[in-house]
Amino acid sequence: MIRKATLEDLNAVWKIFHAVIQTEDTHVFYKNTPKEDLQKHWFATYMYTYVYEENEEILGSYFVKPNQIDLGSHIANAGYIVHPEAQGKGIGKKLCEHSLALAKEIGFIAMQFNIVVSTNKVAVAVWKKYGFEIIGTTPKGFKHPEFGFVDTYIMYKSLLDD
Repeated sequence: MIRKATLEDLNAVWKIFHAVIQTEDTHVFYKNTPKEDLQKHWFATYMYTYVYEENEEILGSYFVKPNQIDLGSHIANAGYIVHPEAQGKGIGKKLCEHSLALAKEIGFIAMQFNIVVSTNKVAVAVWKKYGFEIIGTTPKGFKHPEFGFVDTYIMYKSLLDD
């Protein structure tokens, strides 16, 4: 079940967030990002934050927010996390579908991911499956712990034709 997150979910989301960032290969956060920072990164007042819950356990989360302020606020941005032990079960796809429907419902005309790590082949494939296109590449935009500086993609999907 996907439901709107509350601040009471912060500790459960932290466990997932902390586990996900330990590899430092898919998200921009350092693995030692402090728990105190989670509220501004995942639960800020301008974000729409949701959790995926199964058997009363939170296994994933996403947020949707404006990609930019003011005159750029009609394009959404989003972030996703799924607990490493729950990956491969379709939770990320469910979060993606829910976030796209939500973004359209609340008036965004498109969604853009500003930094998708090129070596994260699973994420790139999932986003493409859901209609995202690579509209730009930032050369050496991410400092990968194994491969050094790798490219990142800007991925975009219109929500007007859905």
